[in-house]
Amino acid sequence: MRAFVTGATGFIGASIVRELLKDGWQVRVLARPGSDRSNLAGLDVETCEGDLSDQAALARGLAGCRSLYHAAADYRLWTKDPASMYEVNVGGTRNILSAALQAGVEKVVYTSSVGTLGNPGNGTPGNEKTPVGFGDMVGDYKKSKFLAEREAESFLSRGLPLVIVNPSTPVGPMDIKPTPTGKIIVDFLNRKMPAYLDTGLNLIDVETCARGHILAAQKGKIGEKYILGNENLTLAKIFALLSEITGLSAPKVRLPYYPILMAAYVNEGISKLTGKEPLIPLAGVQMARKFMYFDPGKAVTELGLPLTPVRGSLERAVDWFRSHGYAR
Repeated sequence: MRAFVTGATGFIGASIVRELLKDGWQVRVLARPGSDRSNLAGLDVETCEGDLSDQAALARGLAGCRSLYHAAADYRLWTKDPASMYEVNVGGTRNILSAALQAGVEKVVYTSSVGTLGNPGNGTPGNEKTPVGFGDMVGDYKKSKFLAEREAESFLSRGLPLVIVNPSTPVGPMDIKPTPTGKIIVDFLNRKMPAYLDTGLNLIDVETCARGHILAAQKGKIGEKYILGNENLTLAKIFALLSEITGLSAPKVRLPYYPILMAAYVNEGISKLTGKEPLIPLAGVQMARKFMYFDPGKAVTELGLPLTPVRGSLERAVDWFRSHGYAR
C-alpha cells in the first residue's frame, strides 16, 4: 500500500507521514527542491521533487498510489504577494486533484481548514453545516482556502473519491515554521506576550489531527467534510495552561479590540510600502474578533476521532520549541 502526501515537510503533513508509517504504509512525499526536510529526517519515505505547479512531478508522485493526502498550503496571515498564495492554495489544489483523477487514486483526503466554515463567533461552536459565504472570509489565507475547498468539491461530480477534513488549530512538536499559533507559544516562552485580545480557539493535538486524516480515508463518506478539532479554549485559558506548564507568568492585560485594529491597519499600510511582515497582522486581529469555536462531534461519531487532552499537546510543544532553540 502506497500513499502520496503533499505538504509532508510541514507541521500537519509530517505527522500524517508518521501515522501512515505506523500503519505499515509505504509513503511517497512531494517536496520542493531545497525545502527544509528536517521534519522527515530518519523516516523511510520516498521523495518526489517538485511542486504543485509541476504536472509531471505530480503524475510521477501519484503513480502506483492508492491514496492521496493533500495537506500542502501556503499558510500565512500576511503576504506581500497575495497572488502567490492563491496560486498555491487554489491552483495547486486544482492541479493535484486533476492528477489524482487521472491516476485513478482510490481515496483522496483534502486538508481544508475550519476557517472556511461558518462560525457564529459568539462562543457557540460552528459545525460542518453552519451557513457561510465568501464574504465571511477574513484575509487572503481564508479566502484562498475557501476557494480551494470549492475547487476540491467540484471534482466530486467528475468521480473523484474525495473526503474533506477541516482541522482547527493543531498544537504539538515539530512546528518548524512555526505556524501563527506556534508563534504565540514561542512569544509566550520568550516573554514577548505582555497582553492579549479576548478571543478563543479550538485546539487539537497535531498527531491526533493526523490520525483524523487517516480515519477520514478509512471511514469518511465521499463528498462529506469533517471538523478535526477538540477543546474550545479562550486565549486567556491557553495562556493560563502555558503558565502552569512553564511557571512563567501569563499576560494579565486584556487589550481593547478597536485600538489594536487601528494599529493593525497602520502596520498593514507600512508593510505594503516596505514589503516587510507587519508586527500586528491585520487578518489576525480581524479573526480575533470572533471566538473560533467548533464542534468536532461528527468526526468523533463517524470516524472515531480520539480526543487527546490538549494540555499534553501544549507540554510537548513547549518541550520541542525549547529543545530546538526557539525559546529559552
